Amino acid sequence: MKVYISADIEGVTNVTHWDETELGHHTHAAAAAQMRREVLAACRGAIKAGATEIYVKDAHDSARNIPFENMPEEVTLIRGWTNTPESMMAGVDASFDAVIYIGYHSAAYMNGNPLAHTMNTGNNYVKINGEYAAEFDLNSIIAEHYGVPVVFLSGDRALCEHAQEKVPAMETVGVKWGWGNATFNMSTDKAEQLIEEGVEKALAKRAECHYPTYDRYEMEINYKEHVPATRASFYPGVEQLDQRTVRFASSDPMAMVTARMFIL
Repeated sequence: MKVYISADIEGVTNVTHWDETELGHHTHAAAAAQMRREVLAACRGAIKAGATEIYVKDAHDSARNIPFENMPEEVTLIRGWTNTPESMMAGVDASFDAVIYIGYHSAAYMNGNPLAHTMNTGNNYVKINGEYAAEFDLNSIIAEHYGVPVVFLSGDRALCEHAQEKVPAMETVGVKWGWGNATFNMSTDKAEQLIEEGVEKALAKRAECHYPTYDRYEMEINYKEHVPATRASFYPGVEQLDQRTVRFASSDPMAMVTARMFIL
């Protein structure tokens, strides 16, 4: 079995402030270490379920967050950015049997995490077909394009609830929840235990865990400033709705995520 893990940091337990997410800041090392521990817990669960190949995408900011020493021999670690439309899912294709998300966070406009955002902090929201979209949604659309089930997610509780609305059969572990600028965090040991157990359980029912597909994908982005909207309006197929909002629509999901690469 071949498994793809996309790992972010804002949904890792105890990560609360932007400083902790930034490579080079003195508080980053502890957050990155916990990101690694949660990824390793997912790897252990996958190996128990029969995985022989595991690709781990370091999918946060610099993409150089996960300490790489002594990773399991089954793991291929993807560091840095390919600058391709798959972005946080770089390298995924139809050869994979399942996708797992670790450390994921609520979308822009949601209040489940003080670090909530979608791809960057320059937008107020991203909508797909009229619904607020998280990075989970954008990345699951990519996974489904390749026919790969999305089986497990760990992160903040609000995102877990959102993910299960989209894919009811998938397993989730809410390791934290947000209130204002505070996070209420699960112990690191318990988070790792639940992730390992959840991944093993999820992979046993992966055939049930497909993200919905649509005949048409309409992406709406509302920027915090007007300048990005003006710039985005020149991308082929983009319609500017007002001073800060644009829309792109296509029947091809990869056309949509390609547009996202240039306008978001």
